[in-house]
Amino acid sequence: MPALALSGVDLFLGQGAARVHVLRQVSVTIAAGETVGLVGASGSGKSSLLMAMAGLEQVDSGKIMVAGQELTVLSQDALARFRGQHVGIVFQSFHLIPTMTALENVAVPLELAGRADAFARAAQELEAVGLGHRAHHYPAQLSGGEQQRVAVARALAPEPPILVADEPTGNLDEGTGRQIMDLLFAAHAARGTTLVLVTHDATLAARCERVLRLRSGSIVEDSSGAAAPHSAGASA
Repeated sequence: MPALALSGVDLFLGQGAARVHVLRQVSVTIAAGETVGLVGASGSGKSSLLMAMAGLEQVDSGKIMVAGQELTVLSQDALARFRGQHVGIVFQSFHLIPTMTALENVAVPLELAGRADAFARAAQELEAVGLGHRAHHYPAQLSGGEQQRVAVARALAPEPPILVADEPTGNLDEGTGRQIMDLLFAAHAARGTTLVLVTHDATLAARCERVLRLRSGSIVEDSSGAAAPHSAGASA
């Protein structure tokens, strides 16, 4: 069973004269455990595609299967529950809750899932990203790189089979960004997660087994990256 399968997906954003056809008949299958980079110019639709895969963007037509579940038939509540169990998300701008400590931020998805060991698991994930000593600091007391490490720990804490990242190094300097990507790829290797990421960085995209290039809302190229040990997954 593929991790992600999209068929004939269309997405429009905006109203009236401002209405834009953001995704155009996108069909693609991503295998479980694959690493995929989404690349393209600004406005090409890559972030919208990632958000549709994660169930954060409701599409206008087509079918999206995630871990065997069709997203388009789920209510908003059911979709949120499903996403909490199956998809970890890392954003460019961290999206941490400023009034919560690092530990509390990482524990949030676990608490929402009713995990009795939420804080113990959160502490383990902070240790795994090298921030055990910063567990009781608030986001404003952390550097950008540290905040993104907390965000990575939060995304990984529920042990989702799929991890998506939207320009996860976009707000970081080159060295810090490389450390964040090392964390994401290490998590992929250790846990066997499917990793899909949006990036402008050609070097980062080349670390993926497969690269999808978008233009004007369509996938125009589907190729293996330089780091690919084999040709993985099905083509669109």
